[in-house]
Amino acid sequence: MQFIDLKAQYAVLKDKIDEKIEAVLSAGQYIGGPEVRELEEKLAEFVGRRHCITCANGTDALQIAYMLYGVGRNDAVFCSDITFVSSTEASKLFGATSVFCDIDPRTYNIDPSSLERQIKAVIAEGKLTPRAVVAVDILGNPCDYDAIVPICEKYGLILIEDAAQSFGASYKGKRCCSFGDISTTSFFPAKPLGCYGDGGAIFTDDDELAAVCRSICVHGKGPKGKYDNIRVGLNSRLDTLQAAVLLPKLDALRDYEIDGRQTAASRYNDALGQALVTPFVDEGCVSVYAQYAVLARDTEQRDRIAAHLKECGIPSMIYYPTPQHALPVFSREPHYGETFANANDYCARTLSLPMHPYLDEETQRTVTDAVLAAL
Repeated sequence: MQFIDLKAQYAVLKDKIDEKIEAVLSAGQYIGGPEVRELEEKLAEFVGRRHCITCANGTDALQIAYMLYGVGRNDAVFCSDITFVSSTEASKLFGATSVFCDIDPRTYNIDPSSLERQIKAVIAEGKLTPRAVVAVDILGNPCDYDAIVPICEKYGLILIEDAAQSFGASYKGKRCCSFGDISTTSFFPAKPLGCYGDGGAIFTDDDELAAVCRSICVHGKGPKGKYDNIRVGLNSRLDTLQAAVLLPKLDALRDYEIDGRQTAASRYNDALGQALVTPFVDEGCVSVYAQYAVLARDTEQRDRIAAHLKECGIPSMIYYPTPQHALPVFSREPHYGETFANANDYCARTLSLPMHPYLDEETQRTVTDAVLAAL
């Protein structure tokens, strides 16, 4: 059994993907081919943004966002304590300080009340300048933007939506990647929209910001081309082959994979809802369930379930075993008295089960029967 079954997806999309790849191979334009621009236009239209700029990976997308706004030394970047290291890792390259916030115990996203407490603590201390908030749509579930946006506006902070796990999800009728001053996503193969390697994208409604972004992606090129370098940039471009793979995958995501993820999540909810804490999705929101994470009673019960699943040949994962504030790389970051009680509790109890839009009912029953047997 596969945790995320990319082979099942390819079996369905094989003819379309192969046709797109063959077209690229025949044309021989592997960097900057027409498929890249076609994909960018379709991605922007899908999420409702004016501009989409693809790049080499999701981490580069975040780094470029920090570069666009000049985030650097003595700046405080606020982020959820439950995320992958890349959310603020790139800002550390420029000397910024990561200030983590506790999570909402229901959605596992950044808790707006903890965010505002941390902002006030930074201001009161007076050593750092509050600069940006990274809103991570964790596990494919959108953040509470009705609460986060006013906080950012109140304190004059840049809002970056980290939608690496939530492409295809929506918050009150708006697609993820459409929130914040700028948004980023990842096309890592395991993501809801994944390529067959690395890839990422940046989204903005600002024409000038989009132009600078395109410059940064190609070594800071100027209006005369790649040998007219006007700023320090990166070598961060999405390969044409990866764009070719993503085009039919985007159609599938839009046409039926988001619905397939809802069906799979509903089956899990029905089977496990009385035994474990199942994912909470707020009213008016749609999660894409990049991961289907349940909470056990405690660590001992979680580990017992995982061990039994392994014995049955069923994969499971922990997203994430360690909160950001406890990672060695962030050991010197200030906590300002925040205890991270919800984040610590989540990490001690979370377990993710096989999840993808091609899960059939029989396979899911095998998983849920094994979970219930372990209990």
